[in-house]
Amino acid sequence: MKTVHHTIAQRLPFKTKNNLLITSAFLTGALLLTGCQSTSLGQSNTVAVKQAPSVAKKTLETALQKQRRQSFSYHSNLEIGNNQQFTDADTDTSTKKMAASDYVDEHCEEAHDQAYAALILQAEQQNKDILAVDYDTKRDSIRQSYFECVDAYHAWNDHQYDSDVKVAPDYQALFDNYEDKQRPLDRKKAQLLDEYLLKPLSIDSQGIYQPMAGKATMLASAQYQARNHHSSINQPIYMDFKNGDIYLWADNFAILNSELLDDKLGTKWQNKWLKIAIDDGTLPKGFGGEVIKSHFAALDATYDAAPVGQFNYVAPNSLASLSPKLPAHQLSAMLPSDQIIRRVQRFEDYQASQQKYMQIFYNRISEKYPELVQEPEPMTAFESIQNPKAFTSKSIVQKILAMIKDQMNEEATTGETVANTEVQELYGFDKRGQLKWEHLRRQLDNTSEANNKKGMRIDVLQQYSAISTKDLAFPNLPSNVQSPNASNSIDLRKYAPELLQYYQDGNGTAVGKMVFNMLPMVRERIGSVE
Repeated sequence: MKTVHHTIAQRLPFKTKNNLLITSAFLTGALLLTGCQSTSLGQSNTVAVKQAPSVAKKTLETALQKQRRQSFSYHSNLEIGNNQQFTDADTDTSTKKMAASDYVDEHCEEAHDQAYAALILQAEQQNKDILAVDYDTKRDSIRQSYFECVDAYHAWNDHQYDSDVKVAPDYQALFDNYEDKQRPLDRKKAQLLDEYLLKPLSIDSQGIYQPMAGKATMLASAQYQARNHHSSINQPIYMDFKNGDIYLWADNFAILNSELLDDKLGTKWQNKWLKIAIDDGTLPKGFGGEVIKSHFAALDATYDAAPVGQFNYVAPNSLASLSPKLPAHQLSAMLPSDQIIRRVQRFEDYQASQQKYMQIFYNRISEKYPELVQEPEPMTAFESIQNPKAFTSKSIVQKILAMIKDQMNEEATTGETVANTEVQELYGFDKRGQLKWEHLRRQLDNTSEANNKKGMRIDVLQQYSAISTKDLAFPNLPSNVQSPNASNSIDLRKYAPELLQYYQDGNGTAVGKMVFNMLPMVRERIGSVE
């Protein structure tokens, strides 16, 4: 899901592994960063100059840099799509195109059996006998296809040892790449996944970003709408940059907390915010600001190094011809644009760019705060839990930086092969040259051509608009709790000692007693909980 800031989610490492999660958590923990906003752009004087890739790159760079300190309202939508092209596949059931078995030497027999079973089913549906004259032609076709397939397989098998043996090109293409070919069961599973999960599912976030006021909001939500089932879940989030606090809507956690830890909770968390302080005082002074500076420095350096050929202007009506097609509701919001800039990267170039970002970011932080990248003493997971210093803000940042370093080293040594796929970014502007939306498309798994064909893709659209005083940041919440304060929030720093005292007095749940006995700060404060 997109976070409050599409620029962060889009340009931070977004790899097949965990770089995005690591860096996003790190930056969010450092008081988030910045946002994107409608920005006025200068218009080129001539069509020829306007269409130049160099102009497209510079125009987009200027827009993205200006966005960093602007206020805006946003709405993000993430759709997950299946790369299977069902329509094309359904019109081509030839044994020369699709794998019918798990093993190439069983292909011909399995393809024959599947075709004959399909013909039997057709006959049953038409209340006819499979041996009826109506099916003579189809039965003969199945039989001939089988003999042709067997001959081609033997020729292909012999061709492995004798290059002079000729093989029909279409069968050779099938047998040479058999492991990567789709099977009927794969197609059926993909169709079921598409119909019963991906199409009914929609993930969204909306809110406002006001860097000068030091706050941002996000209403993250997921909806599932099928014929006989409608459900949704949402989580309001409020970020106070100035004080370094994040607020989560407490109602969503109340039931779980009441069942597992606090059996006296009752309705105390109803219509309340849960306040979480990001810095407990163990991080170096000015750390959050340096994270922001390092993030932007890494972004600018990687963008400057991008080849001009990655950027170009495209006509709005060309979006309708993209393949696979864009989600219809995303496309309808993108088409009215006056101007669109596209950036397309090969996935390997995209990975290299993110690797460079990580390296620059890590180097700046480590040079500024060497104490945060000191190698910690090796500990087991249980020893980490037992260590009183394992849960401080400083310790968590140290662990995240160590993970970033390990990930960079792993990427540098493994050199994982990726398929020939692309990552596409689109940026739409209105007649006044204001950036109104950004769109990202990429594969979820690019490690092989097979995964590229069988896997899924994401389409993320983020739209921007001016903040309206009439609109509530959280439409689903009462008006008196739109902004958290001392009276409508629960401070975890104050709540935790109270809960610990409750357990010290001999109360609490069995699960809670087990959990608290494992935490080092409990033993230091009150000893073991009986």
